[in-house]
Amino acid sequence: MKVNMMNKLEAFEMWLYRRMLRISWVQHISNTEVLNRVGQGEGDLIKMIKKRKLEYLEHIMRGSRFRIMQLILNRKIDGRRGIGRKKYSWLRNLRQWTRLSSDELLHAAQDRERYRQIVVEATHA
Repeated sequence: MKVNMMNKLEAFEMWLYRRMLRISWVQHISNTEVLNRVGQGEGDLIKMIKKRKLEYLEHIMRGSRFRIMQLILNRKIDGRRGIGRKKYSWLRNLRQWTRLSSDELLHAAQDRERYRQIVVEATHA
């Protein structure tokens, strides 16, 4: 997820809160005041997305029926990259949020307790 997409998600989240509270843009109420009224923390939607992406990686790496996805994530399938700039990958997001390398992240997903701690640290950072 790029920074641009994260900003759009934060704006969407604030728009939803304002709609729920029936706050018009004419009223000039700050985002912090809206969050106080709703009782939510800032960026809860993005935290939820991070948590679900990280939990899905654990689900893939621990499941026996996801062999093809495991091979893809472990870079065991040969292929050629397309022309142009590399896309912002799903695994790159997870590496950025956890500050772990791909191999460390994939091995940590095998240990349930360690991985749960990694998920908690990544979503509350």
